[in-house]
Amino acid sequence: MLGEKYFQLDMSYWGRSRRLVIQILCIWALVAYGLPALVMETNKMNYLGFPLGYYNCAQVIPLFYGALLLIFNHVQEGIEADQMDGKPMVEAASSAALNAVLMKVYVAYTGGFVSFVLFLGFLEAVGVPDQAIGILFVIFTLGMYAAIGIASRTSKSDDFYVAGRNVPPIFNGMATAADWMSGASFVGMAGTLYALGYDGLAYITGWTGGYVLVSTVIAPYLRRFGSFTVPEFIASRYQGTVQLPGGKVVEVSGVARFLATIVLLSCSFTYLTAQVFSTGVIVSRFIGIQFEVAVFSGLIGVLFCSLLGGMRAVTYTQVAQYVILIIAYTVPAICMSTTQDDGFNKNNPVEFLVYGGTLQAIALREKEMVLLGLASKVTPYLEPKWRRVDFFALTFCLMVGTASLPHVLMRYFTTPSVRSARRSVTWSLGFILVLYMTAPAYAAFAKLEVYTNVIGQPLSVLPQWVFTYGKIGLTSVCGKAVTSVNEAVDACAQATGGDYLLKLKDLKISKDAMVIATPEIAGLPYTIAGLVSAGGLAASLSTADGLLLAISNALSHDIYFRLIDDKASIQKRLLISRVLLVVIALMAAGTAASKPADILSMVAWAFSLAASGNFPALVLGIWWRRANAQGAIAGIICGWGLTLTYLLGTVYGDWELWGGISNVAAAVFGLPVGFAANIIVSLLTAPPPDNVLAMVDSLRDFKVTGEDLTAEELEDIKEKEEALARTQVLQVSSTGEATAEEATAEVTAAEASI
Repeated sequence: MLGEKYFQLDMSYWGRSRRLVIQILCIWALVAYGLPALVMETNKMNYLGFPLGYYNCAQVIPLFYGALLLIFNHVQEGIEADQMDGKPMVEAASSAALNAVLMKVYVAYTGGFVSFVLFLGFLEAVGVPDQAIGILFVIFTLGMYAAIGIASRTSKSDDFYVAGRNVPPIFNGMATAADWMSGASFVGMAGTLYALGYDGLAYITGWTGGYVLVSTVIAPYLRRFGSFTVPEFIASRYQGTVQLPGGKVVEVSGVARFLATIVLLSCSFTYLTAQVFSTGVIVSRFIGIQFEVAVFSGLIGVLFCSLLGGMRAVTYTQVAQYVILIIAYTVPAICMSTTQDDGFNKNNPVEFLVYGGTLQAIALREKEMVLLGLASKVTPYLEPKWRRVDFFALTFCLMVGTASLPHVLMRYFTTPSVRSARRSVTWSLGFILVLYMTAPAYAAFAKLEVYTNVIGQPLSVLPQWVFTYGKIGLTSVCGKAVTSVNEAVDACAQATGGDYLLKLKDLKISKDAMVIATPEIAGLPYTIAGLVSAGGLAASLSTADGLLLAISNALSHDIYFRLIDDKASIQKRLLISRVLLVVIALMAAGTAASKPADILSMVAWAFSLAASGNFPALVLGIWWRRANAQGAIAGIICGWGLTLTYLLGTVYGDWELWGGISNVAAAVFGLPVGFAANIIVSLLTAPPPDNVLAMVDSLRDFKVTGEDLTAEELEDIKEKEEALARTQVLQVSSTGEATAEEATAEVTAAEASI
């Protein structure tokens, strides 16, 4: 009956997996948007000294995303186990052996780096100059990355493009986290929270929430397809022909590939420029060279990592970089945490449980500064300044952008299996959360230090860090980047008519300076400041490595090999990829040397471009069989084109903001247009060819692959396949030894056993 059929659940592998994804995404959306919607009400409640509304976005929601992915993996693997008659899959022995070897190597590496930091601390204690310590940090880390890149050199295409597809999930997660936590996260995140307060938490909830989309909607299917690049998947999924007015029939998959590559270039180059910029900030500060020279100097480490070994070298370098950046980020926060009073106990090193008392102290100091005349008005740090729609729009764009960035998605091409890809996403988010859970505390500690020990102080006792960062244009006093007390006195005498008590409006600190300056702001040893510089450099270089590789691979593989010379040898393709690496790196350095907008804004633009250009094509390509090449092309042109137009118009063309929505959330306009264009044009044109529909079905099916099985299980599968082959021969034989019905029954039984 119709009603019975309507209510009958689809218990196939795809039906169960699809329902699970829908359920996970509904819960994800409810938490991601429900809790921030109640911020004003929940901020009136306190939890461990924290306003609950602030704490929900800073700590609770990101942790919830991690828990949600663990649940998703557990249930999805249960569905897959059912496909194997309840027998759980295990990693291949080679993958487990590689995991064990890498674990030993990186434990030893971590111990060596910690020993190096302690040695530099000893050098500082015996009087070695600060600049020498900073130089040692930069040279040591760059040299180490270069050594890994040289040791990982390869001439194999699989190693160069996808690291041989054998990177264990935990290490792929670390590499992805390093690739992800760029200069924007390391250098810009805490600075943005310092400047924006609650509104800056949109970056945390958006960027972490995007990994739920990556794991459930996109990454496993791209890994099952087994491509080298995102444009290659789009070209394969969107095959089809169009008849031109003259009657000529042309294949349009090349158009889809070309447009996907253009999207990749637009978002990746913007992102890359931001990383090179942050590299220049760090190197110029701690080595003391000119910013423009520092930008080009930082590229040496990038090129050594990616030029010789491609994705293989980049992967193992990024694992090393993650170790450095996470130590560098958490150690200063822990040091500052032990000096805070959280209202319950002192000397607590767990920073994300402590800074509630710091937030309360900031709120009190804000009121005090107004009463003392040090500020005419202070917008409360813990309350939204944006409209809630602006917060939600940016969160949405960052989530979708995360699931669309080519250099992030290509990391999941390197895992041994589909299940490993899902697990890698969970590991990625876990490693990312270590930094993102720390960033709000970092910003709060720095905010209180500045409010208490700098604002309201005479100019004659301003701390040295104000002048140090003034030399590279990251701090200003009374509107000028001053480098000495006398310059500060002169600047403020002109601005304030002789009032030399520093007011809140007189001090400007770049968001990009906050993290690397905080150890000095807090009065920590210079070795800690040097450690932070090494961490920031690791964050920027790791992301730059991944981005350079994504760009050069797309140009050499998708443009040159697929569209220009499909007979090019692997040696020629690798040579072209390496040449392009150098050219693109120099172009990014030249752009960064012009000191464009702040790092976080540049990165946010990249997310909107990726979201509007890639997300509709990827999601519809996997989840909607009817999507065709014409629809994908229309969706990319309309969605990405509108987002790019809005960005250029508002940034460079003095356009008014549409509906007050900031350009960092430009995908709010382009993304729905891209989906609509794709769907409408697909419905108005012919459906995809049968081979494409078969490919979509294969992406959704559960497959037993060699990477998922032990040697014994592989042998068992082989025996069953041989049995199936024998029965198939029997079915078509004409010897008369078995009837067609008997042969068919044997085939069915053999297929079921497999």
